[in-house]
Amino acid sequence: MVADLIESVAKILFIFSVNLGFFAPILGWVERKQSAVMQDRIGANRANIGGFTVLGLFHPIADAIKVLTKEDFIPAGANKFFHTLAPFICLVPAIVTFSVIPFGGRYQLFGHHVNLVIADLDVGILFVFALTSLATYGVVLSGWSSRSNWSLLGGLRASAQMLSYEVAMGLTIIGIIMVFGSLKLTDIGAMQENFLHWGIFLQPLGFILFFTCAVAENKRAPFDIPEAESELVAGYFTEYSGLKFVMFWMGEFLEIVAISGILTTLFFGAWHIPFVTDQRLLSLFQFAGPNGAAVLAMLVGIATFFAKVIFFIWLQMTIRWTLPRFRYDQVMRLCWKMILPLSLINITITGLVLLLWIK
Repeated sequence: MVADLIESVAKILFIFSVNLGFFAPILGWVERKQSAVMQDRIGANRANIGGFTVLGLFHPIADAIKVLTKEDFIPAGANKFFHTLAPFICLVPAIVTFSVIPFGGRYQLFGHHVNLVIADLDVGILFVFALTSLATYGVVLSGWSSRSNWSLLGGLRASAQMLSYEVAMGLTIIGIIMVFGSLKLTDIGAMQENFLHWGIFLQPLGFILFFTCAVAENKRAPFDIPEAESELVAGYFTEYSGLKFVMFWMGEFLEIVAISGILTTLFFGAWHIPFVTDQRLLSLFQFAGPNGAAVLAMLVGIATFFAKVIFFIWLQMTIRWTLPRFRYDQVMRLCWKMILPLSLINITITGLVLLLWIK
């Protein structure tokens, strides 16, 4: 019982430290630096300690100091309760989503069974969709409660876009569920031990459709019409400042990490290295003894998982600084007239293949 408690606390602290202590601040730097490199600029390079800039890595520290000292402004006539609540509704789901995403496999360590996921739910995928749906309420409430025309328009756009793409996104992963026969993310990850059984090979169309819907759900360019600086100032969070503004900012970046984790788990072999089975990995570290081999295999699995996550983060950042913003009608047309029919076709073809394969 005590070992289970220690394991749970360790996993929670690890995920929180990785997301809030590393990815949340560092992605702000990546957003600036990668865009600068792609646009032939220098990027963030002014913040320094003792004359050292370290490629602008001190900027997240400077940003944090500025935010902590910045005034928290609420517009006159705004609904203070919902104006304050909305950023929390946007941020919390992005953090909690990682509780069901496995970042490693199952290991036997000092006689104790270790499963590298915080909550190994039988309906892990449904839990992810339930949480991501909550973020929509935060966006809508932020737009409505601000008592600003620009914020309200951004909130209305976000509600239409996010609810539309949730429908399509749910259908895009039906194929992967049919293939693996499980809603449990740990099971789906474990079944991709064989490189040829990775979801990307079994459901290539499903991957493309799901990835598109996930980016649209996160409201990142080219699907950033709820913000649309050239039209709506800053969209639904125009009237936010200080820590509340940063919560929206952090929520968006953590959603990038969560999307990358889900893509890795469903389509890219989770924590597995291509052509290297779990048993093979353990046998390579037998020189360290049973427990040492388990620890080394665990570390390799975690490193492999987050290497894949970082790749998808880079890919999303590249898309954000490459493609121009779609018009509102184009975003809706893409969802209802292209992605939705293609996802239904993918489900039909997957069902027929499975039926014929079983026979």
